[in-house]
Amino acid sequence: MSLYDLYAHDLVFEHEATEATGVPGTVIRKWASRGKIRRFPGRSAEFAGTGHERIVMYALPEIRERAATYRPMPQRNPKAA
Repeated sequence: MSLYDLYAHDLVFEHEATEATGVPGTVIRKWASRGKIRRFPGRSAEFAGTGHERIVMYALPEIRERAATYRPMPQRNPKAA
C-alpha cells in the first residue's frame, strides 16, 4: 500500500485497530517493529487516560490486510513442577 493511498481517517491508535480487527495490540506492535506495517506519529494532544500520551498511530488498511491471514497461536500450558 502506497503512502499516497492513505487518508487521515485511516490512521488509528492501537486500541482502535484492535477493536476494528480483533488482532491483539501486542501483535500489532510486533508487526510494526518487524517492519510489516508502518508507524506514524500520533497527536500529542490526546491522552490514553492512564497518564501516557498516545504517540504512535497505525494505518488501518495495512492492519486489515495482515488481519485477514492472522491466526492466534495457542499458548503452552505451564508444566507442573
